Amino acid sequence: MANKISSKTAKPAEPKLLSGGNPQIAKGEGDGPVQAYIAAMPGWKSNVGRHLDELIMRTVPDAHKAVKWNSPLYGMKDDGWFLGIHCFNKYIKLAFFRGAALQPILPGESRTAETRYFHIHENDPIDEAQLADWIRQASLLPGEKM
Repeated sequence: MANKISSKTAKPAEPKLLSGGNPQIAKGEGDGPVQAYIAAMPGWKSNVGRHLDELIMRTVPDAHKAVKWNSPLYGMKDDGWFLGIHCFNKYIKLAFFRGAALQPILPGESRTAETRYFHIHENDPIDEAQLADWIRQASLLPGEKM
């Protein structure tokens, strides 16, 4: 007797949220893994993530995307990464890997001298022009090899 193939399709498993509320998304290159991460961002963070992705790609249309270490990364092909995104319980962290060279200097310090952070909390007003300028500046600097 031949095996029957079920016509029911399995619902994809919801991504696991790691401690701090960061989605666990498989490592991958391109837009697909980044969009999967954004869709899995909990609560208000998903809409902000979608907006950030649009802003980054509008500002740097030839940016390369990937998800590594459960974080979307943006960079220039073969030149390393200039920006990473990571979810925490109460905010989204933007990591500018050469952020110390950006003007005006970003508010969030890092343990490394070159990296600077920008945090977005729920209902924070975002100065899109300033954020786009930081993104543009960061894309012109040598990227972080990871």
